[in-house]
Amino acid sequence: MPQWPIIRPRFKRIARFAPLIGVLIGFLQSFSWLLLKYFNWPNISVALISIAISIFITGGLHIDGLMDTADGIGAGPSKRIEAMKDSRVGAIGVQSLVIILLLQIAAIIKLGFYAPFAFPLAAFWGRVSQIFAIENYEYIFKKESLSFHHKYWEGIHKEIRPSFILLSLGIIIYLFFSNLNISNTFLLVYCIISGFITSILIPKLINNSLGGHNGDSYGASLVITETTNLLLLSIILVPN
Repeated sequence: MPQWPIIRPRFKRIARFAPLIGVLIGFLQSFSWLLLKYFNWPNISVALISIAISIFITGGLHIDGLMDTADGIGAGPSKRIEAMKDSRVGAIGVQSLVIILLLQIAAIIKLGFYAPFAFPLAAFWGRVSQIFAIENYEYIFKKESLSFHHKYWEGIHKEIRPSFILLSLGIIIYLFFSNLNISNTFLLVYCIISGFITSILIPKLINNSLGGHNGDSYGASLVITETTNLLLLSIILVPN
């Protein structure tokens, strides 16, 4: 993406704003979905373009982290670090990418009408998972260099504030525009609980497999959490 004309952001504290960035990316996906559906594009085509937009905006950074993390887990404890540092992508990394893309495509197609609602939610919780990972788990390569995020980390009680504010605003907007009944209340609770649980559980599972986290595993946590939430939303929003 081109450099912003006025704002010159410093990325020392970028992790705390990652969920907000995720919501903005999700809204761009939603806008593209609504625009293309207006011109009667089929769901499969719009699903592929929505995924491509996310990868393009992020530069594929998180997808790269997913593949490197999968290669590291697949290589076993003795060769894990070597595999994750290798710039070449292994067979397990490629398989992980294919599986994730297929799951995302399947979930988005099933969501259909509800996809624009799901994109920002999934992107938000995917990036919240990174905050939990940075806070709770050891940095794998700390003997070689300190994690960029850990270096400027001020504790989750401060770093989670922008996400908490954003989540609160989202709840207020949802309550304002929706007819609050049992169905809508259940949907709201489901979106919060499922997102929160996956944001904690997936970084923990990756930590258990790697013995820690690094930049690649933060990306993997984001992608897997985002995909899981798309699948969960497709199940609850479109049960049949």
